[in-house]
Order: sequence, then structure tokens, then C-alpha cells
Amino acid sequence: MVRMRVALLLIASSLLLCATGVAHAADWRMDVAGSKLEYIAAFQKTRVSGTFKDFDTRVRFDANRLADSLVDVTVVMASADMIDADVNKAIHGLDWFDSARFPRALFHASDIRRVEENRYLARGTLTVKGVEQSIEIPFIWKEEGDTATIVGELTVKRAVFRIGLGEWAPPDVVGPDVTVKFSVRLRKAR
Repeated sequence: MVRMRVALLLIASSLLLCATGVAHAADWRMDVAGSKLEYIAAFQKTRVSGTFKDFDTRVRFDANRLADSLVDVTVVMASADMIDADVNKAIHGLDWFDSARFPRALFHASDIRRVEENRYLARGTLTVKGVEQSIEIPFIWKEEGDTATIVGELTVKRAVFRIGLGEWAPPDVVGPDVTVKFSVRLRKAR
């Protein structure tokens, strides 16, 4: 009888340890209405900006389980908007986003590191126009109950991704750096 109790206690302990090990970071889904993805460049040394109206961000995140965390972003390139119809037509063409052949840009990161309280760094791969580039994206994470916000910005070298070709290629026409700013509101998945 004592052996049976010991065996049951060992089995129960093992199951408890296994169940604890299975826990993972929380899954979060983007709240479209509360999210914005913006880009800023220089055209003949004048600041110009636009937004991507259609993008999705999926996050698995827990500040105490960063090894289980990841970020996946999908951007529909045809949703790029710079307010002007002629400009929008141009940026969807071959020299710019070539959104017919490359309809989506992707970012995937599974290496998330804490920089300081509420500040993190996502190391991953950005794919635009078929070109993959390793990048680091700094972001601030604010969590309140079942909602969270990710805010940050990064600088991208447009030439690496073959954006702004032909007459647009010289850096005095379109600056070499593009700033990408994001504010993404998330809700905990159930």
C-alpha cells in the first residue's frame, strides 16, 4: 500500500512538472482599428510619408518567457497609400514596390530580447520584393490585462530591397533611408 501511494505521488508529481513545462507565452492578435504602419522618406530633401492600410501582426509574447516569444508581420504592399492617386500608382509599379509580383512583405522574429524595462529588441528576417535581410527592430511593450501595445521605429535602406529604381535611384532624388514607424494594438487571443 505504501509503494502504491509513493508510485501515485511520483506519477502525480511528474504530471504536474510536465504540465508546468507545457505553458507558453500568450498569443496576441492585432486590433486593426487601433494599429498604424507608416513610412517616411525624403524626396528631393523634402520629407514625404505614407501608410500601409492593410497589414497584420501576430505576436506570442510573455516578458517572463522571451524564449517562447515571436513576432510575425504581413504587409499587403498594394495597400501603400501616399494620398495622391498618381503617386500611389507609381509606388505600386516595378521601380518601387512591384506589388503585382511581390504582393506581401513579411517580417518574422523568434529572437526577442529585453533591452530594459518595457523595451525589447526583435531580431529577425524582413522580406520585401523577394529580398531577405536580417534586421533588428526595437520596440516598447505596454500590457494592460488582455490588451497590449507595441510601439517602435526602424530605419531601412531602400536600395537593399530594390525600392526606388531607375530615375529614383540617386540618393539626391530619394533619400537612401526610409523610417518605418508602427503602433500596434493587440488583444490576447482566447
